[in-house]
Amino acid sequence: MSTHIPKRVLPINPLAYFQNFSFTAETLKDDLIAGITVSLVAIPQSLAYAQLAGVPPYWGLYAALIPTIVGAIFGSSRQLSTGPVAMTSLLTAASVAPLAGHGTELFYSYVILLALLSGIFQIAFGAFRMGVLLNFLSHPVLMGFINAAALIIGLSQLPTLLGIPAKQSEHFLLDIWNVLTNINTMHEMSLGFGLTSIMLLVAFKRFAPKLPGVLITVALLTWASYALQFSEIGGRVVGDIPKGLPSLSVPPLDWHATIALLPASFVIALISFMEAMSSSKVIAIKTRQPWNENKELIAQGLAKIAAAFSHSMPVSGSFSRSALNLASNAKTGLSSVISAIFVLLTLLFFTPALYHLPKPVLAAIIMVAVMGLINFRIIAQAWRANRDDGIASIVTFVATLAFAPNIQNGILTGILLSLALLLYRMMRPRIAILGMHQDETLRDAERHHLPPLNPKLGAIRFDGALRFVNVSYFEDAMLQLERENPDLRYILVKCSGINDLDASGVDMLANLITRFKDSGITLAFSGFKKQVQDVLDRTGLTDKIGISHIFSTDREAIEKLGEVLS
Repeated sequence: MSTHIPKRVLPINPLAYFQNFSFTAETLKDDLIAGITVSLVAIPQSLAYAQLAGVPPYWGLYAALIPTIVGAIFGSSRQLSTGPVAMTSLLTAASVAPLAGHGTELFYSYVILLALLSGIFQIAFGAFRMGVLLNFLSHPVLMGFINAAALIIGLSQLPTLLGIPAKQSEHFLLDIWNVLTNINTMHEMSLGFGLTSIMLLVAFKRFAPKLPGVLITVALLTWASYALQFSEIGGRVVGDIPKGLPSLSVPPLDWHATIALLPASFVIALISFMEAMSSSKVIAIKTRQPWNENKELIAQGLAKIAAAFSHSMPVSGSFSRSALNLASNAKTGLSSVISAIFVLLTLLFFTPALYHLPKPVLAAIIMVAVMGLINFRIIAQAWRANRDDGIASIVTFVATLAFAPNIQNGILTGILLSLALLLYRMMRPRIAILGMHQDETLRDAERHHLPPLNPKLGAIRFDGALRFVNVSYFEDAMLQLERENPDLRYILVKCSGINDLDASGVDMLANLITRFKDSGITLAFSGFKKQVQDVLDRTGLTDKIGISHIFSTDREAIEKLGEVLS
């Protein structure tokens, strides 16, 4: 039973969007527990991902507040947790860095603008039911990009983990090399906090996965930072976090910046929804609840716009927090609302407790979070399954690393390459010369080591739609068969693999029929599919071929043509 309903009509009544909520005693209890559990992970993660995006850490809390509620209300997946995520945060920093200096007010305003633009893109995709656009991003390309981006995310945290001030340039790998060559200037206490964080996080994940390891690690090391006066000896801490709700305001609009950010906005809209879609699919399979990709597109777009209006950064559906939400037995979108309420309580009452949170700890949280994204076996599997997929995945991986920090160029390179390889395969589908197998069926002569049918009879199979992109390839194969077999009187085309025929195909077949007729060769066809036969009838090609040379089965064709040749 399919759990995906892509053509479902989107509700017009706003109250219909609250169908993801249920207020029974049982669901309230489950959602309360799940919401609290997710918030314990979301709060420190949000601070870390804001640091990755290049904005003040408390922006991450803003992104985990109103946008999370909006995503829960308008989304179609009840357990999907919307908020800051690593991939979107990295794309945000990489997209804005070429336009404004890191840490400047202009940089922050462009981050907000990016949230607005990427949200508009997603709403437009959903409103026009363009979820099909996701098909342009193949799984091998996405895996190549994710592996490279995960490496970049991890390496980007090295300066913070080591306590080494690092300048950002247009050459990310060179920046990392400069950090490594200046490792003698590192801040030992910062490295100590970072390594301790990594060890604690890995230990909790392996030996006590049910405990809120991230929160415990943050609490312990924040207390240690306070006790050791980490900030007084050169360590970097989160510092002051404004208490209270984020200010609601219209995002700053800049025409030139808007034009410059449009490609990045499109990529963020695409990649962030791929993350949300992956989570939604997993949730739908496990819960057997339906979801709607176009409705989810609109919900994720609205969440991004909500982030823009609440002074924050682009958000997305989080795979890790959604998985935790599901594992915590969340029943409805109310669990995400409860999670946001605890973020609100943190902003109202607990921001002073975060002052001494070391930034190397946030760097460690990011590093550990992206470890699970690195999986080179998937690229190897893509190579074994299909060489073109493997090439696209590897090229995307290399291009993403090479273009860093402008990693959106890497994913665009992968998309263009995969489409080019697809077009190339369409231009050159498999063509097989056929022989008679011992089971009395026509099979690939080369693969099964079969002798020719008859010196006067050749048979060929075309595995693909006969369209303008490949008609010349089909024609060349037919002419080559004629040249290699001068005694031919009939050529049988097995058409079971031809699913479509366009005007160029009709014209090519008509010309071939005439040319072969002048050479004393008759073209015959077997196994036309109905949609192809309809094209032949409408264009008059059936009459040109001759009804006596069109057979419903291969067996009938071989018998009739054999009688003529005998």
